[in-house]
Amino acid sequence: MPPSHEVEIVLAEPRGFCAGVDRAIEIVERALEKFGAPIYVRHEIVHNDHVVADLRAKGAIFVEDLDEVPLGSRLIMSAHGVARKVRDHAAARDLDVFDATCPLVTKVHVEVRKLAAEGMEVVMIGHAGHPEVEGTMGQLDGGIYLVEDESQAGRLRVRTPDRLAYVTQTTLSMDDTDSVVRELRKHFPNIRGPKVSDICYATQNRQDAVKLMSGQVDVVLVVGSKTSSNTNRLREVAERHGVPAHLLNGAEELIPAWLEGKQRVGITAGASAPEALVQGLVLAVKALGATSVRRLPGAEETIRFPLPKGLS
Repeated sequence: MPPSHEVEIVLAEPRGFCAGVDRAIEIVERALEKFGAPIYVRHEIVHNDHVVADLRAKGAIFVEDLDEVPLGSRLIMSAHGVARKVRDHAAARDLDVFDATCPLVTKVHVEVRKLAAEGMEVVMIGHAGHPEVEGTMGQLDGGIYLVEDESQAGRLRVRTPDRLAYVTQTTLSMDDTDSVVRELRKHFPNIRGPKVSDICYATQNRQDAVKLMSGQVDVVLVVGSKTSSNTNRLREVAERHGVPAHLLNGAEELIPAWLEGKQRVGITAGASAPEALVQGLVLAVKALGATSVRRLPGAEETIRFPLPKGLS
């Protein structure tokens, strides 16, 4: 039964694919076009089920263990980056490697190695088990500590408290990261931070867009996969600003009860979610009675990253 009131869809800007995700997907597609299937990819190229399924249908084979890749095959490293030992393993298997690591993640890797070369210990602020965190921490053989929250920051013990620096996972919430950094500074007043925030521009832009949207909607729908860190942060940002929020892979996961009594439905998408999924969700919400769509103003993103040599 259609709602008894006008229902408006409010779209966040920007949303969806970022430059790093665009580049990673294009690397796989270019490799398939140039060399043919199969092309092996270590880990999901980006954290989105629909993207992975589409590339798998085109001939990409996703693996976690490089021993699954035949000697001498072509391999693409995912956008999240990898530890040095993974690169060494690829070299030992004589794999032809194309690196899809997001350049903003590579920046953090370079930062970590530079700090270690200066004799600094490093704190990595991030989520345990996330491939980006594993890749960044795997740049060093030791002297790097993982901190996930304020509680862990308060309990941290290091060997050289006066020679300490921190880096962060690129897809964190700026608000959460700031609170962890404040706690670290209480215990390690001389801790050094990056000259430029490690949190990527796209992550920050999408969170800012949700903050803006939260004051204008009754519910927020976030398109993306549950394994995507930046997508989960968008849901958390909306909830922190007092708006119920739901994360869904696409229109097929929409639960009508979420929209009952809601006049303004906000929609956004994580940095690895295709726009086609957003438009599919818009149609599904319209089918439940929404009559108009309004796009919010937001940061314009024009950044593009170059492809690796051999694929450009």
